[in-house]
Amino acid sequence: MTTPTGTRPALRAACFGECMLELQGQAFGALRQTYGGDTLNTAVYLARCGRGIAQGLQVDYATALGDDPFSTVLLQRWQAEGLGTSLVRRLPGRMPGLYLIELQAAGERRFHYWRDRAAARDHFDTPANEPTPLEAAAGELDALYFSGISLAIIGAAGRARLLALAESLRARGAQVVFDNNYRPRLWPDVDEARQAYTAAYQVASLALVTLDDEQALWGQPDEYRQLERSLKGPTPELAVKRGARATLVRHGGLVQEAAVQPVAQVVDTTAAGDSFAGAYLAARLAGRSPLDAALAGNRLAARVVQHAGAVIAPELMQDLI
Repeated sequence: MTTPTGTRPALRAACFGECMLELQGQAFGALRQTYGGDTLNTAVYLARCGRGIAQGLQVDYATALGDDPFSTVLLQRWQAEGLGTSLVRRLPGRMPGLYLIELQAAGERRFHYWRDRAAARDHFDTPANEPTPLEAAAGELDALYFSGISLAIIGAAGRARLLALAESLRARGAQVVFDNNYRPRLWPDVDEARQAYTAAYQVASLALVTLDDEQALWGQPDEYRQLERSLKGPTPELAVKRGARATLVRHGGLVQEAAVQPVAQVVDTTAAGDSFAGAYLAARLAGRSPLDAALAGNRLAARVVQHAGAVIAPELMQDLI
């Protein structure tokens, strides 16, 4: 990707994970077809918010797809959003995963998944001496973003390679962002998930934490005790999201509150956290403070939940960029 002047942007970020085909509606009723996935949603919002960065920002999405028509259209859609796709592996005979969203009261939703053979699970399924496109691009990356779902779908061997990549990036000063997004059904058991999360928090320079996900992961019913534990974690920079209450940001030993934006009517909470992540990281890459980044994340998340779908139309957020 190039800037309007034809020069390469000074900053490059990669988001790694899975994007699936998405159906919205009721079983045996009218269904709307689109696509989504936590890290893909973040990549789109990061690219949009990053357009205001003076030196320019290139955002790449790293995953694996099949060689089917749906995969081809996904690539075209991502490119139309301004995402780089050179870090996508195409696996012959495979397809993307699929999920159905049933919207319920107050904007909450119920998910049904068909993803066991999704191509994204095998992104790191190459010999150790054959780097994936993401690993090969490591020297060009200023930021790497991945989530708990990213860790869950790629298995132990894939996790080891992803975490090794993250560790090498952080060692040379790149931003490594881990978003906790804990989904119990994706893990064989909770102990494996806890080990993976512990390792991710160790290699990350920035952690974006949804507090109730952390409570579920660690089996801690007391919110205060879990918050205390999270704030003492090893990641240098931390943002703790608490739903409708202020986001807590810890950086340099200082804990600050970032107010959330009031919303009169919540339509769909899909991608609230993903959009927060995109706006937060864009602000940090632009040199803004962690508190300002959290405020930007809360503003965008409040806008996103007022509209249906994971990725809202660009014009609905233009004033926030």
